[in-house]
Amino acid sequence: MHTGLFHEIDFEKDQKWSGHLGIPFSIDRSPYFQLKIPIFRIKNGAGPKLLLMAGNHGDEYEGEITLTRLYRRLDAKAVKGEITILPFANLPAVMAARRRSPLDEGNLNRAFPGDAAGTPTFRLAHFLEHELFPRHDVVFDIHSGGTSMAHVPCALIERQGPPEMFGQALRLMEGLGMPFAFVAENGAAAPTSMAAAARAGAIGLSGEFGGGGTVTPQTMAFTARAVDRLLLALGIVQAPVLGPHAPVERATELLALQSHAQAVFATRRGWFEPAVMVGARVAAGDVAGWYHDFERPELPEEVLRFPADGIVISQRLHTDSQSGDCLVQVGRALSRDELPAR
Repeated sequence: MHTGLFHEIDFEKDQKWSGHLGIPFSIDRSPYFQLKIPIFRIKNGAGPKLLLMAGNHGDEYEGEITLTRLYRRLDAKAVKGEITILPFANLPAVMAARRRSPLDEGNLNRAFPGDAAGTPTFRLAHFLEHELFPRHDVVFDIHSGGTSMAHVPCALIERQGPPEMFGQALRLMEGLGMPFAFVAENGAAAPTSMAAAARAGAIGLSGEFGGGGTVTPQTMAFTARAVDRLLLALGIVQAPVLGPHAPVERATELLALQSHAQAVFATRRGWFEPAVMVGARVAAGDVAGWYHDFERPELPEEVLRFPADGIVISQRLHTDSQSGDCLVQVGRALSRDELPAR
């Protein structure tokens, strides 16, 4: 299949291998330029097939660091099955410390199912959905809040696919050991990696492992533990690769994110002052923060209130805000009775 992307991956060979995806894209300084995206493979016999990816958004670093460390540490003889690692999926965005690619302004997590004849971001999305995802049983796409958002550490799956596949995704998600997890409802036709994984017949797992365009010991520990627990749960390894890890303190609390009405959006320019931190439990009507107008400082600040009960899952870090910016988002508690029968 022509995807506008070239690679030398041997999917059948048992080996520990590193190479690149190549996407031709003529630029001013180099007419025969190819975007070279690192990709790693570890295969040892028959077994589960796992794709680990990060850098879908360039300014989300927990996964990028964790997955490169995993490849360096993992001995192919300790693997049963296959692991493909794509640590810097949207490489131009990673190198520019941006959410989107500076080559084509592409947001990879809004580019699926892609376009084999499109710009680099859309060619990559097409290759992922039509060639790489279908070769794997599970796709784990690691995210964080990026430069502009604080995010409570959490795992994520989409509410889609047949009940048995959703049930397996839910079990794997809860097994990651995250304090929170939420079930998103973006729909089967969504332009995201998780919808693409489902369309390709793979189980999709994701999550938000930090935020602020940085990493902390806590967010790195959550990420490493989640990756190791997934490898162990699938039976690909028999001992932690990135551990030892702190024990899981409590069962994962499930949340639902079903509507834009669970968020507070700016409708004009202003300066946002939050009232609580991410992870706080709030009720509808509680004060979420205050919105200041530096251009009319004689006017009182606007009081912002939470639109729903739940957990504050994300919050804007940049005080200076524009119309359309999401300031704060609440995930509501999700009961088991609301989940599809498994």
